[in-house]
Amino acid sequence: MAKTSTLEIYASASASTSPYDSDEDATKRTGTVWTGVAHIITAVIGSGVLSLAWSTSQLGWIAGPVSLLCFAFVTYLSASLLSDCYRSPNPVTGSRNSSYMDAVKAILGRKQVWFCGCLQYLSLYGAGVAYVITTATSIRAIRKSNCYHKEGHQATCSYGDGVYMLLFGCVQIIMSQIPDFHNMKWLSILAAIMSFAYATIGLALGFATVIGNRAIKGSITGVQATSSFKKMSLSFQAIGDIAFAYPYAIIVLEIQDTMKSPPAENLTMKKASMVAVLITTFFYLSCGCFGYAAFGNDTPGNILTGFGFYEPYWLIDFANACIVVHLVGGYQVYSQPVFAFVEGWFAKKFPNSKFVNDFHSVKLPLLCSDLKVNLLRVCFRTAYVASTTGIAMIFPFFNQVLGLLGAISFWPLAIYFPVEMYIVQKNMNVWTKQGILLRTISGFCLLVSIVALVGSIEGIVSAKLK
Repeated sequence: MAKTSTLEIYASASASTSPYDSDEDATKRTGTVWTGVAHIITAVIGSGVLSLAWSTSQLGWIAGPVSLLCFAFVTYLSASLLSDCYRSPNPVTGSRNSSYMDAVKAILGRKQVWFCGCLQYLSLYGAGVAYVITTATSIRAIRKSNCYHKEGHQATCSYGDGVYMLLFGCVQIIMSQIPDFHNMKWLSILAAIMSFAYATIGLALGFATVIGNRAIKGSITGVQATSSFKKMSLSFQAIGDIAFAYPYAIIVLEIQDTMKSPPAENLTMKKASMVAVLITTFFYLSCGCFGYAAFGNDTPGNILTGFGFYEPYWLIDFANACIVVHLVGGYQVYSQPVFAFVEGWFAKKFPNSKFVNDFHSVKLPLLCSDLKVNLLRVCFRTAYVASTTGIAMIFPFFNQVLGLLGAISFWPLAIYFPVEMYIVQKNMNVWTKQGILLRTISGFCLLVSIVALVGSIEGIVSAKLK
């Protein structure tokens, strides 16, 4: 008898245990284009947007904006291909694939489930680490802006990150008790509003600084480095940062699983993706280009912590506070699929365990209904948050960590699996024009991921040795 993997157990179990999986229960899915847009923006406009001005400064005025547009196109293409894989074998009437792994198992077979699962959950886990780092950076920026305003711009105003990371971790331990995606619509909408707020502030401050300087800083080739190798390394790292900022392939199907039908879920998801990608591209180009135009070669790694942005200090405080609130929701968007996988596997493996399956009602202030918790959920989710916080404290390197995560996840999760699943789903001959085009795009994106990985690893090693 063939041995079944743990990932396969969960992939098959999700269809039978979720109350949202059967077509008879489709009315319980209340998601629309706009809730989909809110989920996407919550996931996409996060810590990545803050590094885009730095990325543009490393690549220059031509390669920087072109890279942002190319990643926008690839992101929409990836989301569109994946949305057609939500149901299989037919994208409209087939069986639901309510998670990324469900789709891989149903379309590509069991052999690729382990590879996909490891990469997906590593990427989701890494996003949590990045959000802990970013939150600490933003809280520290609030304290520094107040210090500079009070003591003057020549003051030292030096603060560490550890306490703020621990504070964010404590908040996430509480927020992680939200049961699943279907119960966090309100949090995604709030986080999406915060995204618009701080992205707009960053854009406005960059524009205002350019007007105040009466000049557009920067050059065609970007920041000059001490050597050709260093310049190449920083450019590769910048590409990794952009790769981290855009793709949301790892949660496309989880978001699509919240959408009601009719119309067909893939049509709704494509519309949501189009709107979300257009909005994020506008903000990304604006923040990246205006930030570089404002600071030139002195563009900081996190645009809202730049020296020139400490006045008006109250606006910087508000923008960074919006980032913190947004990342509370963003952390949950990326963590909920991991929680669902682990808890689903334990429920399937130990059906008679009270530790795993017994739920208790807890009445909390300001909540209309009781919160359902169990010991497994409390223990695992607390340990998960603690581990992401601990790793963030060990490697608190903002740009380098974002570049590394983007390089690791970009090609396999945003390109390879969506392309291969789409080809199989459509029974496409790979030697057709469309098949050749898709495989060519996949090959090119593989090279992009490799160079971004090399640059980001070199950046982390260099930062750690300093």
